[in-house]
Amino acid sequence: MRVVKRLLLAVVLLAAGCGVPVDDEPRDLDRPRTSVSSAPVPDRFGSALERVYLVRDGALVRVVRRVPVAPSAQQMLADLLAGPSSAEQRDGFTSALTTTRIGGMTITQHRATVAVAEPSEYGGRTDEMLAYGQIVCTLTSQGAEVGTVQFTSGGSPLSVPRGDGSLSTGPLTIADYADLLTS
Repeated sequence: MRVVKRLLLAVVLLAAGCGVPVDDEPRDLDRPRTSVSSAPVPDRFGSALERVYLVRDGALVRVVRRVPVAPSAQQMLADLLAGPSSAEQRDGFTSALTTTRIGGMTITQHRATVAVAEPSEYGGRTDEMLAYGQIVCTLTSQGAEVGTVQFTSGGSPLSVPRGDGSLSTGPLTIADYADLLTS
């Protein structure tokens, strides 16, 4: 019995010496920083998928990106606002969000409320339909975190164009932009 205990102790001590070393203090891991900029998203690779909607030939097209970790809705919005990567640009993708200013986003009970800093004074233009469609389709495409999207400006509901040209202040889904989707 004593030999078994010594053997077990030796195995435990050997196993304790293997593995990942422990740091004395916490440190940041190398992961992408979340920031909203006008620079295009860098070409990245990873094990998770991010679905964003970009514009090509006047239509919304779903683009699947490989990213290091599954993105939150906030990260997806930041990546969408950053625009297409250089590879996506070479493939003819653009963004209708180049002049759109987003003041922030909150999510409550699967509804994203996106605050638009300065809405356009020209309602119902095709590029506005594409811009709002990019946001709605991107935020609702990733899964269960966001089911609908509503827009506000100055704390009040904002009337935005749907894919058929009609205006809506209510919550929107990808179905509201079906007329603009292509594969």
